[in-house]
Amino acid sequence: MEKQNFTVSVYTENNIGLLSRIAAIFLKRHINIESITASKSEVNEVMRFIIVVEVTEEQVRKIVGQIEKQIEVIKAFYHTDEELIYQETALYKVRSSDFVDDFNIQDFIKETNARIVTVTPDFFVIEKTGKRRETEGLYEKLKPYGLMQFVRSGTIAVSKKEMPISEILEKFNTSNIAS
Repeated sequence: MEKQNFTVSVYTENNIGLLSRIAAIFLKRHINIESITASKSEVNEVMRFIIVVEVTEEQVRKIVGQIEKQIEVIKAFYHTDEELIYQETALYKVRSSDFVDDFNIQDFIKETNARIVTVTPDFFVIEKTGKRRETEGLYEKLKPYGLMQFVRSGTIAVSKKEMPISEILEKFNTSNIAS
């Protein structure tokens, strides 16, 4: 089987220490996590982890099975890039002098649909939201100008198809309210 990117969505109770136990599942299998994001889900008191890995489908299936054995995990899913709508955000800090002196920077900021979020006499901060290849592309274009700082968020994603998790989460939410 060929390796490819998979996005693992994990719906959990909001408990301390769960993230390290989930990360340990990947560590034990020597699988590098490309991206990880944690946030509230659409249901109160339920967290969602979005984890991007490059593995075979067999590996991701086993990982999801192991994750679901964690007591606090409500449900875990995996998806290919084609099954998701996904984005990430990157921030690039560039010296003001480089920006003012070279109109090429201004041109490719416009071409990539990036935006300037902060301007000071010393630096500009540029924000780009898009797919990984788009944020990487702007990084490569800005790198020769001496990036002062760069940071990228983890992937955020929603599935194109309705996921059965909505019903599961509603039952979970109802049972928690009744408790």
